[in-house]
Amino acid sequence: MKIIKILFFSVALLGLFAVLFSYCCNTWIKKSTASSIYTSVDEIPENNVGLLLGTVRYLHSGRENYYFRYRIRAAADLYGKGKIKHIIVSGDNHIKSYNEPEDMQAALIEAGIPPDKITLDYAGFRTLDSVVRCKKVFLQEKFTVISQEFHNQRALFIARKMGIDAVAYNAEDVGKAYGRKTMAREYLAKVKAVIDLYILGKQPRFLGETISIKID
Repeated sequence: MKIIKILFFSVALLGLFAVLFSYCCNTWIKKSTASSIYTSVDEIPENNVGLLLGTVRYLHSGRENYYFRYRIRAAADLYGKGKIKHIIVSGDNHIKSYNEPEDMQAALIEAGIPPDKITLDYAGFRTLDSVVRCKKVFLQEKFTVISQEFHNQRALFIARKMGIDAVAYNAEDVGKAYGRKTMAREYLAKVKAVIDLYILGKQPRFLGETISIKID
C-alpha cells in the first residue's frame, strides 16, 4: 500500500511539474516577443525580406484553409505598402503531392506579387527549419515573419535564440471554433520549442548550399 501511495504522489508531482512547465514556456514565449509583433501595416518597420510561413491551401475536408487565405492577404498588404521587397515562402514539400510553397506562390501571384519577388523554400518542414534556413541558407539576418499571432510568437522566439533580428506581422486570425484544435497544438508546440532550443539544441533537417536573394 505504501508503494502505491508513493507512486501516486510521484505521478501527481510529475503531472504538476508538466503543467507548470508548459505554462511557463507559453508565458515566456508570448511576453518575450510581444514588443516585436505588429498588427498595423503602417507601424511595422520596413525589411527587405518577408518570411511567409507555410500552410495548406485546402483542408482534408476539401474546404478552404482560412489560415492560408489570411497569410496570403497579409503578405500582399506588406508588399503593397512597401514594407517588404521580397517574399521567401517556406513550407513543407516532403512528398510530390504535398507542396505548400508552390500553392502559396500561386496565391501570391494571384494577389499581384511579381513572380521574381518570390523565392521558395521547400524544406520548411517545421517553424524552426523555416526560421533558421532563412538565415543560414538564404543569408538573411533581418526579416519580417508573416503568419498568425500564435505562430509568430514561436517563430520570433526561435529567431531570438538564433541571433536573428526579426519582427513579425500578424495575419488575421480565424474564429475560436474554427481554430480550437490548432490552439491546442500550438500550446504544446511552444513547449516543444523551448525543449528543442534549450535542451536538445535542434537544428533544421536540411541546410545545403546557400542561396543569394537579389533585392532591387
